[in-house]
Amino acid sequence: MTTLNYLPSVKPSAIAMGAAFTHTASLGILTPIFGDTYHRAQAANSKEEFFKSKEATGAAVAWGTSLAGSAVQTYGVAALINATGTLSYKGAAYLGSLIFMASTAPSVVSQIFAEKRPLDTIAVGAFSRLFETVGLSVFLTWWGTRTNPFA
Repeated sequence: MTTLNYLPSVKPSAIAMGAAFTHTASLGILTPIFGDTYHRAQAANSKEEFFKSKEATGAAVAWGTSLAGSAVQTYGVAALINATGTLSYKGAAYLGSLIFMASTAPSVVSQIFAEKRPLDTIAVGAFSRLFETVGLSVFLTWWGTRTNPFA
């Protein structure tokens, strides 16, 4: 028996919709990168020159890795929803909160006390991650994650 048999099945449309949801949240963080790249594209003499530039390559890599990461994160959250049998929005919010506490809270505490980063910067990052965890969990519960809803 292969390892893949142990991975919970998740509805493919849930992965696609969840990846779009999470990717949209991630773009809020990546927007400054794309904004700067767009302005450089406007300043470039030609489209060919821009597409050969390091900025275009960097933006494409950032966008692609963000999309791939969003799909993997969505699968993980959807698999947890299925494995825990979460059916309510309240349960999904609790599950998303637990995911947030496990994945993001340690770095937020470190940024506040050890790194002494500005609180507004920490708050924006934490809010984005909260949206990506709690929001994604609730969204996926609404959309549905089970390949067989009667299983």
